[in-house]
This record gives sequence, structure tokens and C-alpha cells, in this order.
Amino acid sequence: MENHALGPDGGHEVPQNPARVQLTGIAKRYGAVRAISNADIVLYGGRVHALVGENGAGKSTLIKILAGAESTDAGLIEFDGRPVTLGTTSSSIALGIATVYQEPQLFQELTVAENIFAGRELRRHGRIDWAKQHEAVVELLALIGLEERYAPMTVSDLSIAEQQQVSIAKALAQDVTVLILDEPSAILTDAEIENLFTVIRRLQERNVAVVYISHRLDELARIADEVTIMRDGRTIATHEMKDVSIRAIAEAMVGGMHAVQSREHKAEPGPARFELVGLARSNRFHDVNVTVAAGEIVALYGLVGSGASDIAATIFGILKADAGTMLLDGSPVTPRNPRHAQKLRIALLPADRKRQGMFAFQTIAFNVSIGHLPLLTKFGLWVDRKRETVIAKDMITRLAVRTPNELQAIGALSGGNAQKVVLARQLVVNPRLLILEEPTQGVDIGAKEEIHLLISQMADQGTAVLVVTSDLPEALRVADRIQIVRKGTTTVTLPPTASQVDLLAAAAGEEPENSQEGAGHENR
Repeated sequence: MENHALGPDGGHEVPQNPARVQLTGIAKRYGAVRAISNADIVLYGGRVHALVGENGAGKSTLIKILAGAESTDAGLIEFDGRPVTLGTTSSSIALGIATVYQEPQLFQELTVAENIFAGRELRRHGRIDWAKQHEAVVELLALIGLEERYAPMTVSDLSIAEQQQVSIAKALAQDVTVLILDEPSAILTDAEIENLFTVIRRLQERNVAVVYISHRLDELARIADEVTIMRDGRTIATHEMKDVSIRAIAEAMVGGMHAVQSREHKAEPGPARFELVGLARSNRFHDVNVTVAAGEIVALYGLVGSGASDIAATIFGILKADAGTMLLDGSPVTPRNPRHAQKLRIALLPADRKRQGMFAFQTIAFNVSIGHLPLLTKFGLWVDRKRETVIAKDMITRLAVRTPNELQAIGALSGGNAQKVVLARQLVVNPRLLILEEPTQGVDIGAKEEIHLLISQMADQGTAVLVVTSDLPEALRVADRIQIVRKGTTTVTLPPTASQVDLLAAAAGEEPENSQEGAGHENR
């Protein structure tokens, strides 16, 4: 494993206790895509091991292998010093390896107690031993900081943080030896994060090995004993957390990336088209200040759980702000719902196109027109199919969608072409403000470049564009200005000439060297 000198000691101090799990030379390929080429990681009981890396670095694949959800193509896995094969989730569970994902995997309609022992109820003489099970539930709830009164509560009545605690209790019910926490703090408040850390420290006392995956680099120093950095499917280095800085981790994470070419400007941006002044929503975001000019592309760049997606949802009327002002061409606006936002000519491309952006079994024509039925109906009774076809064909040509015709089902298209169709719907009526959430998520390199070109063309035509992204190169590639969002608020503004390390460090909580104060149009 390549070992970058990230700390004063230049290496990794090995704890005295023996390794609980050791993965050596792990490789995994999906068809022509090599997800992991060479990964090593050693986990020790009673220690928290942070796993970090940019999107696509290989973290998710590595933990899927550890959780038994994926098999390896090469490499050795050892548990308590002996070789093991983890080809199924049941094989990992048998060893006490459990995973708690960012979104709790619980039965919403069942009680807390029922969820904790779902599928492995405590039985006596063939029947569920409710008394013994309740006693065990109470003990587990106490360990994670919840009172006995939670046991009979329905999971759907709990907060996300409480559901996450129940997920941890469920893992502990199976005599867990290794607990994998995937972005556990992304959806939590500061107070909830403190409670999570308390739970993790209790697990350390029980000699549980904890794998902590997070994009929030600033919190690692408070909870992790050691950190492994991944990049391009490889483990780059492992170091004691006390010996490494946020900037050093950021440099290792992006060190292998090529320089990103920013977009070429064809015209100066016009006057301020859209402004957010002190926008806030309780427990989501606060004091958000953003300005986007006509013909300008501003990127809201934040790590997972930064609050950037909630800001976009509020602009489009999906969520409601508690405070602050929203201005469109200088006039105050408050989108009541998405339909009202559309009337204001605000368009939103959702991050999850499969669940929020498309009807997979419907045609391209249907998917393009569905958001604009008032424009396509005659006497408010039926859809003008000829006009629908004309618009669909025009969009197919304009966005270079690769398809036999407009009657092709969108679900049969490639990811990039499906994304273009969802984008086309937003462009039927030329928007004043175009919001794009993770616009190239799940598309290939060629489609990504084409979509970036389309975004640039929209700005050149005078549209104000707000790109909400957690993709580091994307923010630098498409934006005229990059607004950092961290812990639910806008912080510094960076130019597209900023380094990737500066961007990542700023999003993680360290002041960058190349920053601009504020977020106003005057700072572009």
C-alpha cells in the first residue's frame, strides 16, 4: 500500500491488540469498470477506523465486500487471524459484522422492540419469549442512550436520529464484533452527532471494531483513532488520526486527480436574477446567502448532509422557509409549491432521476410533456398529441438524445440519455432560474461532458443556473463561482480557479487560502 507522509511519524502506529479483521490486496471489477484495484485495511477491536475518499474512490464497494453483499475478485480476508470467505450477508452476520446505513433500514410499521429482533426473535419451547426479549431490548436501548419507553413505540413515530440509534441496537442484538457506520452523521444535528459519538465510545469499551465512513473530515479528529484514505480504487495511506490534518487528508484524497478545466466565458453575466438573503428553515439550514446573475452559473458545493439539497428544495417550493428573503429579478417571491415555482419560471432537475424525475415505462414524449400539460391541452380536456410530438422531437434534437424516436420508453435509454430527457422537461418553457441537483450523477464520462456543455449553453442564453453538487471536479468544471455550503449555511465563495484541495478543505471546515468573503454577485 502506498504510504504518503501525512503525519510527523510518516506512518501508521499499530495497536497492541491483535487485528479483528484484515483485508489484503482486495480487487473488484464490475464488467469493464474496476471499482477496487488494490485495497488493504486492518480493523482492531475497541478502535474507530475512519474510511474516507472522494465519490467513486471505492469506499462503498469495500464495505459491501466486508458486509458480504459483494464477493471479491482477488485478495485475502482474515477474521481473528484465520482466512474467511465473505460471499453472502449471512456469512458476515455469522461473524458479527453489521452495517448501519445512512438511511435507517427498519420496518416503519413495527415497534422498536419488534425491529431489533426481527427475524431472530428470542424463543422458548418454540414460542417467542416476550419477557426475555423485552429485557434484552431495554438493555440494548440503555446502551444506545434511549429509555425503556421507546420499546413499544412505532418506528415511524421516531426521529431520523432515533431510528439510527435503533439500527445500531439492532446490530448489537446479534453480538456484533465489527460495526460499519456509513455516513452516520450526514442527516444529524450537532446535538445528535454528540449522542452518536457517545454510543460509539460505549461500543469501543465493549471491544467492537468500528468502521466510520464520512465526508465530514472535521469530525474525524473527535471520534476516529486511525484513518484510511482511498483514491481510484486503491488505499493510499493509513495513519493515526492524531497525526494528520484535514488539509493533509484532502490532499491525499484528490492528489491523483487531473487539473479541471473550467468553462469558457462567452459573455459577462447580467444583473442579479436570483437572490437568497438570510434564508433559514428550522433544523435544516440557516443564514443562507446566494446571488445568481442572469447568464451566470453558481455551484452550491457541499459534502453529504451539508444542507445544499434542502436549500434547492426550498427554492422550488417543496420545503417552506421559516425566515429570510427570496428575490427573483428584484421582486420578493415565495414559491408555495412546485407548480407555483414553475409559474415563476423556476425549474428543478432532481438528484434522483429514477425516483423523482422520470416515469420509466412511459415514452420520451410523455416524460418531456408531463410537466407542461396546461400548454398542451385543448380546452383543458385532452392533450394535443401533435404539439406534444413536435416539442419532444425538438428536445431530442436540441439535447442530442440518442434514441430511435420520441416513442421510446425512457427506461430503455442509457443513464446519460435518460438524464437529458429529464433535463429537457425543465427547458420546454425557458426558465429564469434553472436548479440542477447532481446533474451528472450516474452517467458515463461522455454524457457528463455533453450535459456540462448544455448547462453552459443555458447560461450563455441568459438563464441563471444554480448547480447543487457534491462532485468536486463538476463544481470546478461548470461554475463561474463556487459557494461552499457547510453545516446548513453558506460560508466562503471560491472562483473556478481554486484548487480541489481548497474546495474540499473549505467544505470540511478549514479556511481555504483562495477565498472571497460573502456570496454576493459583486464577488464573482
